[in-house]
Amino acid sequence: MGFFKNFFRGFSKIDDEFYEELEEVMVMGDIGIHATEELIDTLKDQVKENRIKEPEGCRTLLMESVREMMQTDPEAYAFEDMTSAILVIGVNGVGKTTTIGKLAAKYKSQGKRVVLGAADTFRAAAGEQLTEWANRAGVDIVSGQEGSDPGAVVFDTIQAAKSRKADILLCDTAGRLHNKKNLMEELKKLNRILEREFPEAHRETLVVLDATTGQNALAQARQFSEVAEISGIILTNMDGTAKGGIAVAIKSELGIPVKYVGTGERAEDLKRFDADEFVEALFAQEEA
Repeated sequence: MGFFKNFFRGFSKIDDEFYEELEEVMVMGDIGIHATEELIDTLKDQVKENRIKEPEGCRTLLMESVREMMQTDPEAYAFEDMTSAILVIGVNGVGKTTTIGKLAAKYKSQGKRVVLGAADTFRAAAGEQLTEWANRAGVDIVSGQEGSDPGAVVFDTIQAAKSRKADILLCDTAGRLHNKKNLMEELKKLNRILEREFPEAHRETLVVLDATTGQNALAQARQFSEVAEISGIILTNMDGTAKGGIAVAIKSELGIPVKYVGTGERAEDLKRFDADEFVEALFAQEEA
């Protein structure tokens, strides 16, 4: 992931050229203009304040700033230990259904009773895929016919969750963004059903984004945040090849925490976001 590679070793002094090149590397690494300017302004102040002369010292300061920016409050995961209703949103093709399956397996392995709701009724394969994950994880699933009302699926899922005394209700939703008005209406409707039928449940809305799509992922996060109250982000494809800087851009511009990252195909490859690990990977240097 480390697009900085040996950048800091390539300079002997801290001057305008150094800052210009650094800015370019950060923007190219998908950290985005907004976060890059904020981080470089802070860096310049710290360099003056601490009388830093070596570019390598800038690496340490920058790592600290990014780490601070990306920390996820432990409270962000409190819902895992509460009766929770989780809506998962995201466009098709980002690994949303697979991610929901992995979340179900994760919560089940923590000893939770989980009920899945296949409310993405627009894509026949979504329900089949989710059923496969539900069977693999050993959790219950409620689905509707293709083209049926997603609201009815959510309603039935809530009834199943209540009767089975589930800890976590986890719901897939249709992945469309091209018609924002329809999407907004649908999400409002699903939220109304949850509020009415399951008021005791803590609410989470997680958006799934593909880290390898870079600025496109930021654009999607921005659009989804206009139609839903997003409480967290799940970044898929955060393996060694991903330009992970996009996580910084999203946190900086939208203030939404990254809660989970997907790094591979297996259920255990979805884990909580770790700011320390993330920063180490982002600033990794090749051995001299």
